[in-house]
Amino acid sequence: MQTHFTEAQLADPLIREGDAILRKCVHCGFCTATCPTFVITGDERDSPRGRIWMLRELLESPTTVSADTSYHIDRCLGCLSCTTTCPSGVDYAHLLDIGREKLQELVPRKPSDRLMRRMLAAIIPHASKFRKAMCLAKLGRLVAFAMPKPMRAALQKLPLHIPNLDPVGSRTQQFSPSPAAGKKPVRRVILLAGCAQRALDPDINASTIRVLNRLGVEVIVRKEAHCCGALAHHVGATKMADATIRAAIKAWHEEIASGHIDAIIANASGCGTMVKDYGHLMRHDAEMAPLAAAISAKTKDICEILAELDLQSVLRPQAVSGYGTLAYHSACSLQHGQKIHDLPLSLLRQAGFDVVQPVNGHLCCGSAGVYNILQPAMADELQQRKLSSLRDTGASAVAAGNIGCMTQLHSDDLPVRHTIQFLDWASGGPKPV
Repeated sequence: MQTHFTEAQLADPLIREGDAILRKCVHCGFCTATCPTFVITGDERDSPRGRIWMLRELLESPTTVSADTSYHIDRCLGCLSCTTTCPSGVDYAHLLDIGREKLQELVPRKPSDRLMRRMLAAIIPHASKFRKAMCLAKLGRLVAFAMPKPMRAALQKLPLHIPNLDPVGSRTQQFSPSPAAGKKPVRRVILLAGCAQRALDPDINASTIRVLNRLGVEVIVRKEAHCCGALAHHVGATKMADATIRAAIKAWHEEIASGHIDAIIANASGCGTMVKDYGHLMRHDAEMAPLAAAISAKTKDICEILAELDLQSVLRPQAVSGYGTLAYHSACSLQHGQKIHDLPLSLLRQAGFDVVQPVNGHLCCGSAGVYNILQPAMADELQQRKLSSLRDTGASAVAAGNIGCMTQLHSDDLPVRHTIQFLDWASGGPKPV
């Protein structure tokens, strides 16, 4: 793509980075076929190619930008399916980050939108606050008819069943393999306990720790790293995201400096994608850049570390025999953000499950962090498309690697549980409820 930035514009490091990304795009249009929003609307402005054109205009000629630009950029899920398809290696994820940051300055949001984004950024990254908010939502549903439309949509997305708050992550802890099992620690890892996940499904961290301990892995959790910062980052709460990222980096760096740490584990793929990007996000900070890069280099999805260990040694395939067909939903942040697709499938099959994949598995389910709250109409249509394809597999349950997808897709007739919960069951843990 040809660009026409002035020297003054290119003095801005963000513009300079955006220019380099834009110039890689060759307008081939391969991305349009794999873009969930374009598949639904057929509108070029709702495709990566169309949004790239708008982002170039936004950066080159900011005075021409309108609310229409903001509307179509906001409708982007950030699923990164386009980056998997792109033959030219366009770094759409970081171009989108740059564009959204500039757009925030140029096009003021409606007061209701600003309020919703502030509320989401202030509540969801704090597990205890989020759980309290879910409890209050039960009362809120009684008077939802009197609330603004965005608030009503948010209430509808919150689950009716509210589990106990996951204690993992509430304080700094160390989980060691049981000496009685004859296991000596073979590795030492840090686990990101997460935020929303602790309020929505406390069994995920428990399953993760049990499986790792069975394999002789010592697990450390730092309470200061209560969130990865992704939610605040994606809703434009830049200062909040920056503070969250710094707190996590400092806590983990302190742990790494005090002893041998093999990896930092994320069991929510959206968080893993974010932490793996810390090095890029903090690149302009002289103090934090090297620490952030080291953190990103050590970060692995839970499936990645399981593939490095002798999982077969703890599996009990007979425990899951006769379970029926299990469908695998590949979260966008895992298959597109981290380029991990076949690994979870392989681990589940190794554990004895009969696993199938839905058609169009590359398309987003509509969760995308808090996209389903901010863009409920588009998210609902994507949800129904995904549920239809999952039901067509004939599976009795679904495995996924991200809490957002799990919450978006779970239904009474087709329960969705984390991949690690199925692996925990296959290695001696409880059957996923």
